[in-house]
Amino acid sequence: MKILITGGAGFIASHVADAYLEDGHEVVIVDNLSTGYLSNVNPKAKFYLLDICSQDLNKVMAVEKPDIVNHHAAQISVPFSVKEPLLDERTNVWGLINVLQNCVRHNVKKMVFISSGGAVYGEAEEYPTSESCGVKPMSPYAINKMIGEFYLEFYRQQHGLDYTILRYANVYGPRQVAKGEAGVVSIFIEKLLANQQPELYAFDGEPDGMVRDYVYVKDVVQANLKALLSGSGEVFNIGTGMETTTRTLYNEIAGQLGSDLQPLPSPPRAGDLRRSLLNSKKAEAMLQWQPTYSLSNGIAETIDFIKNI
Repeated sequence: MKILITGGAGFIASHVADAYLEDGHEVVIVDNLSTGYLSNVNPKAKFYLLDICSQDLNKVMAVEKPDIVNHHAAQISVPFSVKEPLLDERTNVWGLINVLQNCVRHNVKKMVFISSGGAVYGEAEEYPTSESCGVKPMSPYAINKMIGEFYLEFYRQQHGLDYTILRYANVYGPRQVAKGEAGVVSIFIEKLLANQQPELYAFDGEPDGMVRDYVYVKDVVQANLKALLSGSGEVFNIGTGMETTTRTLYNEIAGQLGSDLQPLPSPPRAGDLRRSLLNSKKAEAMLQWQPTYSLSNGIAETIDFIKNI
């Protein structure tokens, strides 16, 4: 199949592109390089330097005629979305609609859409949180990701565009940018390698920080492979179901690096959640997907990558 990947020069999507190519698919990447890097782009993929909001996307789709679009392009920072909600909306809603319109115009069969299980549920009442739990988005980023999911269903009903939605937990691994909460693993590693104290964000009375579900990028790639032919019209959580506090994460990284530096306690940022943990049993049953990497093994591979950059 020919697969067009938006945001394919970024951390997660570049790994997905590599896996699609290895599986024998033809890959086209569209990325404006605002957060991605040309060095992440597999030389076997065809690359277009383009913003997903651009009307020139129509020309690319007309030439390439992809069978499937894997939509990773997004504004991913929760604090940024709180500060600049219109800019978040531009990419995460307007940009998505531009991609969807072109999918319909050029007879794309399916979209694999990347949503956020770490954000759309808000402070959920069910832990680990399943897809049947009501959503309570508490930031513009989360709101706009949820709007994106609604648009997918509209386009399926109105235009017959199939989709599979993957709601990621907190993804980490090689190529992750040390920026924002989404990059906390890389931030901790890079700071400690430089013998600098990173910040540990925590709510009052919770010194160990937030609870998160950290899933390794190679496991996430497998979910994207499964979603090509499975999960029609469905939403799937992609996480480990394992609780990890920020302190536990920090201790694991510091331990592997042999560092005794302690992090600097800091207050939570705008839009931060106390707890996020995903139940991925639906993905296990319907996609035959489940994570295989332990936190320790994933951290070890990430450290090795960062040390060798």
